[in-house]
Amino acid sequence: MKQRHTFHIPVMGVGFTIDSAVKIAHLGIDSVLSLNGQPLQEKMREFYCKKNHLKYEKINEKEEDFRAKRTTAFLNTINDLVKKKIESFLASPVQKKEEILECISLLPDSAKLKSEFLQLLNKQGDKKAIRQWISTNLHVGSIDVNIMTKLDRVNYEKGKPLPTEQNDAHAALRGFAKSELESSLVLSAGLNPRLFSYMEQFEDFYPDEDGYIKKKIILKVSDYRSALVQGKFLAMKGIWISEYRIESGLNCGGHAFATEGFLMGPILEEFKNQRENLYDTVFETLKTALETKNLAIPKNKLPFKFSAQGGVGTSEEHSFLLDYYKLDSIGWGSPFLLVPEVTNVDDNTMNLLIDAEEKDFYLSHISPIGVRFNSVKGTSKEIEREERISNMKPGSPCVEGNLALFNTEFSDKPLCLAARKYQDRKIKELKKQNLEASDFFKEYNKVVDKTCLCTGLINSVLIVNNLKTQKGNSGVSICPGPNMFYFKEVRTLKQMADHIYGRKDISFPQYRPHMFIKELKAYIDYLGELVQDFDASSKKEHNRLLGFSSNLITGVNYYEELFSNQPTFTPNKSLLTKELAEAVNRIQKLQAKISQLTAA
Repeated sequence: MKQRHTFHIPVMGVGFTIDSAVKIAHLGIDSVLSLNGQPLQEKMREFYCKKNHLKYEKINEKEEDFRAKRTTAFLNTINDLVKKKIESFLASPVQKKEEILECISLLPDSAKLKSEFLQLLNKQGDKKAIRQWISTNLHVGSIDVNIMTKLDRVNYEKGKPLPTEQNDAHAALRGFAKSELESSLVLSAGLNPRLFSYMEQFEDFYPDEDGYIKKKIILKVSDYRSALVQGKFLAMKGIWISEYRIESGLNCGGHAFATEGFLMGPILEEFKNQRENLYDTVFETLKTALETKNLAIPKNKLPFKFSAQGGVGTSEEHSFLLDYYKLDSIGWGSPFLLVPEVTNVDDNTMNLLIDAEEKDFYLSHISPIGVRFNSVKGTSKEIEREERISNMKPGSPCVEGNLALFNTEFSDKPLCLAARKYQDRKIKELKKQNLEASDFFKEYNKVVDKTCLCTGLINSVLIVNNLKTQKGNSGVSICPGPNMFYFKEVRTLKQMADHIYGRKDISFPQYRPHMFIKELKAYIDYLGELVQDFDASSKKEHNRLLGFSSNLITGVNYYEELFSNQPTFTPNKSLLTKELAEAVNRIQKLQAKISQLTAA
């Protein structure tokens, strides 16, 4: 391929990118859809079959292995629709001239490709040459899928737990493994030993002797150590990680998996410096495992990429990440929530994103799985939650149950913390404790703050496509990162691509800090929250906070050197230096506060 895109669309929520591949894969753009939530997959398969006059046979819940079958059928439908678009290019290049030119115009430095294609079109009758040119030069975007490994709920039948293979994440993995896709599975949210071991059952995950892997693994990580541990764990089973996707702990959308104060820049530097060591270490482990399994040892070098995502917002940042850290792709997430050609965001939520102030984008406690969650104030799901509380009926009806994972306080079968059934019982328990009013409401708010994300993160795609939502449970949750604030208009895909590649920048309404500075500030704010909740009697927590703050100082020192030595930062060096000095001052004040609290 002569040209391909250097950005990808990460998974966003459950529904926001569920069908992005249908919209943009033929344009050469990689995207990721979530496999958490097979009822939505079935709805969307029915929707696309009817829209494209394809045969649709419902996979109902009485069928054996229906969860995996729904996933397989949905992915095959998406794959078929993308293939048909590409086939139409090859079959009728003259009639599809404008669409092909659109593909070319989105690419970085596409002028040469465009002139080549137009020259071929002018050679009347040479359709074979045109088809060959299209096949050689136009890259098809990958239809990648994401499994959040923590969301591996046990499923039940007639009150009895089903075998582990019927767990949500296991069924999703099996559904992908049995699909026709040649793409990647993105694993996020950490190591799940049972799920990772389950991959061994599917031959599509193994490399052949030429190094080809039909279904590759992309591992989403927040630091190098995690990458090495998980890479070796999977390699011991004969599974190769084709791409390590480094994500900012706090300067991103969705669930936020904060590091212990380790910042994006230093983390990327370590990956850059350890690239060959990571490859060699993991590959040696893989070779041993493949030999043990009597499987082919690849003769060619296996695919091995690094990518990053979390808070990137300008072409300068995009180019610097690619060039300095030697990355293969950059994830652009939240800004694409304002691009209807790519994502599914209903009008009400889109207007909310556009009108929201910077303070409205916040790191919430609304997720039922107990992990901080990026959100924006004023969503229709939040309004729905508050109305239930005012009507003395806090909690949501638990229909999907995808996040009923861990809590067995009131039942042998886990309950979702956002469910009405759980919140009602928990509030009754609080009332029996005879707490002081202030203490009671503090604990009460912790309970009722949890929101039903199962429906909140899929309702937008249903609304956009005029599909039915659950009565009384139709509110939308959305999970943009802090970077969302600076994008204030609905944009076309072409406008976003031009912005990413520096052809025509999108102007911001006010000063936007560099992505590294924005993340640094987010971590300092996060440390401030930890200090506020600090239990002075815990020596372990005391050491943790000191270590966290020390890691931040180390990160600042790294940025001071980076900003001084790299020419790309020269025009803004004085401002960046000032922002780093302010950051150090804030960190030192928090360190002093930690010491004071400990002494007290």
